Amino acid sequence: MPEVKKIAVGDVEIEYLDYPSSGDALVMLHATGFLPWLWHPIARELHKEYRIVAPYFCDHRHAEPEEGLEWMRIAQDLYEFCTALRLTNPFCVGHSMGATVITLAEAVYGPFARKMMLIEPIFLPENLYGIDIAVEQHPLAAKAIKRRNFWENRQEARKYLRSKKLFEKWTDEMLDLYIEYGMIEGKNGGLMLACHPRREAALFMGGIKYNPWPLLPKVKCPVLVLEGEDSENRPFIDLKKAASLFAHGEHKLIPNAGHLIPMEKPEEIIEIIKEYAK
Repeated sequence: MPEVKKIAVGDVEIEYLDYPSSGDALVMLHATGFLPWLWHPIARELHKEYRIVAPYFCDHRHAEPEEGLEWMRIAQDLYEFCTALRLTNPFCVGHSMGATVITLAEAVYGPFARKMMLIEPIFLPENLYGIDIAVEQHPLAAKAIKRRNFWENRQEARKYLRSKKLFEKWTDEMLDLYIEYGMIEGKNGGLMLACHPRREAALFMGGIKYNPWPLLPKVKCPVLVLEGEDSENRPFIDLKKAASLFAHGEHKLIPNAGHLIPMEKPEEIIEIIKEYAK
């Protein structure tokens, strides 16, 4: 099992999972509203070859949904986090928000990454960035802030999650990890989400503050972009175009996978990481 640690970075404290090893550094960054423990089934198989760290970016900074937590701010936190841990030339793997944050960090504060693997990064159409909209007008933030946030027990939570399309393809282990570490005991008993719906909504709102597209050509290290064949983002996020804008970019389509590829196909992600690392 990994060590759960914290490190002071600037004016904040960042919690992270640490898999000690004498190998090269591998940084893994989670998706919006999720948590680093969802990398565990993948990190467990790779940590003999890599010193793996997975930071948690949900509530390390206070932000209200109406103002949002800018992803460029998280990108700076990520860069300073890697610097504080003296991670030299890390292989960076990010999912969804995490993939976008890694891209921003490398383009603005780098170069520091040896290679990058971006799983379903959120590169929205350019006309959506910088617009002034309310939380209820943001398609993802509006859903997040209304997310159910109480279950009597783990059995009820598991049954509820399995009934939702978002979780139906997750492996049993991934779902167990989400319930174990992605939920906390409520003040009056029961279970609540560790990343509160308001925090998640703030993260989604922060994702439209800065347009990443002009920065993609500035990334000079090799980049592999993974896209789920069945991802709901495919109709409006052009990841083939994004991959083509990187100096050394590749695009790979993952069959029978949605947006949450690491939770649905961890074994495949392990093999892709091993192959791409070579």
